[in-house]
Amino acid sequence: MSTTKKLAGAALAAALGVATLSACGSDAKDKSAGSSDAPKSKTVTLVSHDSFNVTDTVLKEFEQQSGYTVKVLKSGDAGAALNQEILTKGSPRGDVFFGVDNTLLSRALDNGIFTPYEAKGLAGVKSEYVLDKEHRVTPIDSGDICVNYDRAYFADKKLAPPQTLDDLVKPEYKNLLVTENAATSSPGLGFLLASVGKYGEEGWKDYWSKLKANGVEVVDGWEQAYNERFSGSAGGKKAKGDRPLVVSYASSPPVEVLYGEPQPAEAPTGVSTGTCFRQIEFAGLLKGAKNEEGGKALVDFLISKKFQEDMPLQMFVNPVTKDASLPELFTKHGVVIEKPESVAPETIAKNRDQWVKAWTSLVVK
Repeated sequence: MSTTKKLAGAALAAALGVATLSACGSDAKDKSAGSSDAPKSKTVTLVSHDSFNVTDTVLKEFEQQSGYTVKVLKSGDAGAALNQEILTKGSPRGDVFFGVDNTLLSRALDNGIFTPYEAKGLAGVKSEYVLDKEHRVTPIDSGDICVNYDRAYFADKKLAPPQTLDDLVKPEYKNLLVTENAATSSPGLGFLLASVGKYGEEGWKDYWSKLKANGVEVVDGWEQAYNERFSGSAGGKKAKGDRPLVVSYASSPPVEVLYGEPQPAEAPTGVSTGTCFRQIEFAGLLKGAKNEEGGKALVDFLISKKFQEDMPLQMFVNPVTKDASLPELFTKHGVVIEKPESVAPETIAKNRDQWVKAWTSLVVK
């Protein structure tokens, strides 16, 4: 599975020619790279997928207050990073793992790679995000995989954009949607799970048969779908994309505004709010961590107000704590998904492979 939703904001920024901030400051990197004068117990290592990002000053403030130096070990996409931790179970590469989401959660828990820890400040996390009552993992962020639409296209055609999964199979939206392969892409898998959540284990195949008959296009990944085939994105316009509907993220419109040159008064893309699947990302203290106390402090930091309010513009995700505020860019140009589709992590773990296999036979082959 490709890196999770926050990844999309970073990828979109890159597509627009904007460099994102590094995951940790140069000072932190230098200190954590085996400096002989830094006590080993004062280095805490965060293992993550490639999309982890934090403002340098926010990270340094934590380091100064805690006395720990943070080393960030990026390890590819979420699935690949988790696989490495499973393979090194008991002798982890770091102290904390960040990036396992609800589509992979049961796999991580079943493999026993985490030590239970009830983080300080957990009471301030919204209860709907706390999926593990044993506190082996702590919720850190959430984001919604949703269909995005090209506002200009639908305005020109005098056609209302689709708002629900049911709308997407209507004749007026034939040959308009591009989605990612559920076998190779995180948003592609999320969109498949949205259909499972909506239509159930017995009905999702019939839905995809209708979607295929209505001309859905499937590509390998988000980059190709959003920045090449989708007509509403900056990248898609340059590539002369002709699909005005794409599976992306609810945070994509604010990112289009953030990196627009000049910044538009209104996002050029919108979100079909009835098509969404919610991803929740977690962090956990790795079993066998060399610096367990530092790891606990780092998990506490990840749900602190300072970090939670820093995340939206660094990883393009939503905070999970009750006291964190969203930046104006999100409140003005983003949307709140009131009722996203969801599937229980244990149900995903039990059925994911067979669902993807059935989807591939039905839609791709």
